[in-house]
Amino acid sequence: MSEPVAAEPRRRLHPLSPVIQGAKSIVVVIAALSWSTLSRVGLGWFAAMVAVLVLGATVLAVVSWYNTGYHVVGRELRIHEGLLWRRTRAIPLERLQAIEVVRPLLAQLTGLAELRLEVVGGGKTEAPLAFLGVADAVALRERLLRIAGRGPHVVPATDGTAEPAAPPPPAGYPLHAVANRDLVISQLLTPQAFLLPFGLAFVLTQFLTEGVWSFIAVASTLTAMAGVLLQPARRVLDDWNFRLARDEAALRVQHGLLETRAQTVPLNRVQAVGVTWPLLWRAKGWLRLRLEVAGYSAGEPDDRNRPDRLLPVGDLRTGELVTAELLPGVRLVELPLTPPPRRARWRHPLALRVIGAGLHHRVFVVRHGLLTRQLVIVPYSRIQSVRVVQGPVQRRLRLATVHVDTASGSGAAAVDRDLTEAWAMAAELIDRAHTARRAG
Repeated sequence: MSEPVAAEPRRRLHPLSPVIQGAKSIVVVIAALSWSTLSRVGLGWFAAMVAVLVLGATVLAVVSWYNTGYHVVGRELRIHEGLLWRRTRAIPLERLQAIEVVRPLLAQLTGLAELRLEVVGGGKTEAPLAFLGVADAVALRERLLRIAGRGPHVVPATDGTAEPAAPPPPAGYPLHAVANRDLVISQLLTPQAFLLPFGLAFVLTQFLTEGVWSFIAVASTLTAMAGVLLQPARRVLDDWNFRLARDEAALRVQHGLLETRAQTVPLNRVQAVGVTWPLLWRAKGWLRLRLEVAGYSAGEPDDRNRPDRLLPVGDLRTGELVTAELLPGVRLVELPLTPPPRRARWRHPLALRVIGAGLHHRVFVVRHGLLTRQLVIVPYSRIQSVRVVQGPVQRRLRLATVHVDTASGSGAAAVDRDLTEAWAMAAELIDRAHTARRAG
């Protein structure tokens, strides 16, 4: 029986963490104190209110930093926080889904980074450590990944801490780098950007015909147009300098301009792969790839916090290359897709020809979408459950939908299959899922 390993000492976050947190509070305070407050109380009292609130926020940030610590105990990451109400979170590293190193703009200027851990069943980021030095964040990420994937054997390090007795992971090799030019063009080929000239023409027409516009009308129109452009602009900033690489057991993704992210997703945690062909991209033959990782789909309302980027834009050849790295033997152009029976046209009068489903020897695949075509690929080993569902209209048409559920909460659905085919497909999916798990 092996002797227990002594727990390593608890570590604090970087001393500059309260400065970054306090700077965030300043932005929130200024946003909360509107211009109407300034006009009522005057500049002097307004400055005093801002100073008091900023000082209070800074003190709270310092107290929070002083009482926050973390350390690795065996195969758990433990995070301690709180002053009046102490809380300790023990995160089993076997449940680890992905780790990312995030560097907001202020963190980049100060040489810091935030480490975010995502675990199975987590509705949101389970353990954000903000902030660490960049080298410390990268070293901790690699250490946690080794512990999560290499087994429980550990040996004491020279400084008395417990380190896993595993060789360092390979540096990996690059898979693909997205050209920033293609990224910008892809976002120009979106409905928001495509309709922007028409919006500008409408505003200019109204201004020229009316002769004069009120300030409120002009400001409201410009604000609405800025909101329309926000999503494409944010995607360009988020996916800037997108780099995809992999090592022996993980995908490594780097992207971002104002906020850089370095994400590590273990390959054995990937639940599904999604392929999307937006309508305006088809003329250039472009597509988008994304991952489904357990704990992200429903948990993060902001898609920037989901480590699901696999290929923000690329051609079919690139999509085939990247997909083959995750799912060897799977080619997008050779997937066995069959349409629903013709009587399903009563439910899909326009989209029946693009709907399809099929059983590849390694994956279950479904296709749907008329304007934005989508393909979902689920490895059999990731199937958690299979359901056959019939609605009132489907019962009259002798149709049924086969739902495949994964740990990510999304899964895939083969809609409106013949009833006999649906039950046969469900039985085959269950059998192949059991076989894939036994083989794995």
